[in-house]
Amino acid sequence: MSSPATPRFAVWSAATAAGVVVLIVALLAAGGAPQSTPHGLHGAGLPVSWAVPVLRLLADGAAVLAGGAVLTAAWLLPATDGVLGERALKACQDAALAAGVWALASIGGLVATAAVILGVPVAQLGEYAGQAGQLSQVRALAVAIVLTAVLAVLVSGVKSLRGARVALVLVGAALVGPLLTGHGASEGTSFWSVTATTSLVVHVFAATLWVGGLYGVLRYARETAAVQRFSALALGCAVAIGVTGLLTAEIHLGGREDGWGLITQWVTTGYGALVFAKAIAYAGLVAIGRQHRRATLPALAAGQPGAFRRLAIGELIVMAATVGLAVALSRTP
Repeated sequence: MSSPATPRFAVWSAATAAGVVVLIVALLAAGGAPQSTPHGLHGAGLPVSWAVPVLRLLADGAAVLAGGAVLTAAWLLPATDGVLGERALKACQDAALAAGVWALASIGGLVATAAVILGVPVAQLGEYAGQAGQLSQVRALAVAIVLTAVLAVLVSGVKSLRGARVALVLVGAALVGPLLTGHGASEGTSFWSVTATTSLVVHVFAATLWVGGLYGVLRYARETAAVQRFSALALGCAVAIGVTGLLTAEIHLGGREDGWGLITQWVTTGYGALVFAKAIAYAGLVAIGRQHRRATLPALAAGQPGAFRRLAIGELIVMAATVGLAVALSRTP
């Protein structure tokens, strides 16, 4: 189904298509899709409005690839006396490319976001540069752009295990900025808003390591030792994602105030419906992980990698769809 070194282009195309299709369908179904500007009013335009979530998906996907490649070099592949091996060096080069895409997508997202919030066409955005610079979303994206650009330069020259670990920390730092302007942060500085934002940060870090790590295993490190290390990491990430996802949903859907509020809003609001859909996707991924532990990891250890590879590719596609769902959730009222 795929070559020994890299899953076929068709697999990555399927993962990309899954993410984009789920993003669009979820936005349309849950009420988060961009709307046309009423007649007689000025605005950024519908294409620019749609560009915001699409560019966010592209940036998140690139972040996952960069994080997964760096994680593979820093944790999953062996190093000799602190010096990275050939596959780890290849992973770092790929991470640099992914970080460059991440930065470019974030630049596009910054421009589109500023235009949409200010309600002006992109061509006129220069006249409102001062106002755009005051927007918290724009500032957060600007910081992320700087960090991802630094990451691209740094990781392209990494030769040591220590350098790879520094790059992994930088990936985490670049992820933080946009998360500080989401639903939780917009609710102020109360205990619950801080808790929601902190939970979201942990949630996204864990998801990046889980999805990116699976990519790294498929791309660079399919030997049993590396897969077993990733399996242990994936279990921890799955637990963290489940706990923080439940906590964030409980906060945003009012469960802390009304025990029935969480259940009610799951079925009466678009946001709640997406949370429910994401929970189903999470349950499916946990089931796949259980199947890995029960069947495919023993088969891999016995020298039969086919079952692991097939299931992991399917898992990666489901993960890509879940990332699309997560982006839609962040854009849904």
